[in-house]
Amino acid sequence: MRALLSAVVLSTVATLVNAQDSTIETARGAVTFAAVPQKTVVLDLAVLDIFDRLEIPVAGVTSGVKPEYLNGYADAPYAQLGSAFEPDIEKLNALSPDLVIVAGRSSTKFDDLSKFAQTIDLTSDSTDLFGSLTRNMTELGKLFGKEEQAETTLASLNERFAAVHDKAANAGTALVLITTGGRMSTHGAKGRFATIFNEMGFTPAVADVKAGNHGQPISNEFILETNPDWIFVVDRDAAIGRDGQPAKQMLDNPLVHKTTAWTKGHVVFLDPADWYLVGAAGPSALDRALNQISTALQD
Repeated sequence: MRALLSAVVLSTVATLVNAQDSTIETARGAVTFAAVPQKTVVLDLAVLDIFDRLEIPVAGVTSGVKPEYLNGYADAPYAQLGSAFEPDIEKLNALSPDLVIVAGRSSTKFDDLSKFAQTIDLTSDSTDLFGSLTRNMTELGKLFGKEEQAETTLASLNERFAAVHDKAANAGTALVLITTGGRMSTHGAKGRFATIFNEMGFTPAVADVKAGNHGQPISNEFILETNPDWIFVVDRDAAIGRDGQPAKQMLDNPLVHKTTAWTKGHVVFLDPADWYLVGAAGPSALDRALNQISTALQD
């Protein structure tokens, strides 16, 4: 009888564990969890933005510069685990997390981190930013029991996208720039800021721009020749807190002054934390980005 009871208990436990199984989609395919993670490390600011919005507990994060709205994660009780490019493996191992999440900059460490804990990759596709955010928020909401909050947030963002798209579709051509170290590059519909074209609806001022994180180097002469209706600028040095020639100073010159964008007051200096640190790939960063561009379109 005792053996029979033990078998029943074991069977019940197994049933409970299986009932907790949850399979979610990631950038590297489907991943199954036997239970809800209790100690999670997040090595990406866009994913941390999601955790913050959904109020999911976090045990450890990357060190370094964060957007103001995520500054609460800069100190204890959150373990500071090095940069996204070079996580502190020793500290991470000592923390003994049951889930590590990488994305974007930290995704190259996926294999190394997988040796210490279950690791998933939630890297966003810059050419389908809202689609990636929808996947990440939906799947994390499912895993941590925050489905309703995720759905509400995504529905609101979808409405914001539609409103911006309606205005941007007839706003003319746009050129997206990033400045750093006194140099400039542009990013097109296949680059890191592609959401401005693909989802917000602006027409690219240049059809074929070199894809990649670094974009295509350009000059003031290039800007004048292209003559866009809108210029969107991301100041990388400002984002990472590095001294350098400010983007506003770089573009305040006679050549850029001749462009349609400058003469109409359509040069928009995007929030560098939202666009460079988070890549506008988190719900709060994207909400702020949509608000800034929507406001610019109304002026």
